Amino acid sequence: MKNFIVETSARHVHVTQQDLETLFGKGYELNVKKMLSQPGQYACEERVDVVGPKKTLTGVSILGPVRNATQVEISLTDARSIGVAAPIRESGDIEGSGACKLVGPAGEVEISQGVIAAKRHIHMTPADAAECGVQDKDVVSVRVDTNGRSLVFGDVVVRVSEKFALAMHIDTDESNAAACGRDTMGEIVK
Repeated sequence: MKNFIVETSARHVHVTQQDLETLFGKGYELNVKKMLSQPGQYACEERVDVVGPKKTLTGVSILGPVRNATQVEISLTDARSIGVAAPIRESGDIEGSGACKLVGPAGEVEISQGVIAAKRHIHMTPADAAECGVQDKDVVSVRVDTNGRSLVFGDVVVRVSEKFALAMHIDTDESNAAACGRDTMGEIVK
């Protein structure tokens, strides 16, 4: 079975062009800070505050490029600390999810839905999927061997596209539970 990198996806925000302009000013464009493992995706210089009823998460990174819906991805620990409901969902599945306020240097945006805890997933090309014996939307288990905290993650969604690069994404709660580092590798154990 093929091994793959297990990456920690820290809290972040995806924004629409309209919300970006509300937060940062008319005609504003995102500035690339660093490219991410998935082709065409990048962390931005821009940061916003995520405001819940109990607390605020300050300086949360925006990921680009802009999207057709604004979405906030946080850990369940983050969600509890700020007092927001964050159902476990695949990215983009925001119907009926949590609400919050985003605050930028030029304005504020209230989102009535869009706060989620991202479902753990593996990005794969069709060739990777064939080699691993899986298909798009399969749900698998993945073993990670770490120093003193090895574990098997269940409920991992396989996402297959020519546009992807092979990598598993977990949130900070999951990463901390397994003591994952930058070079942690995973293996499907189904």
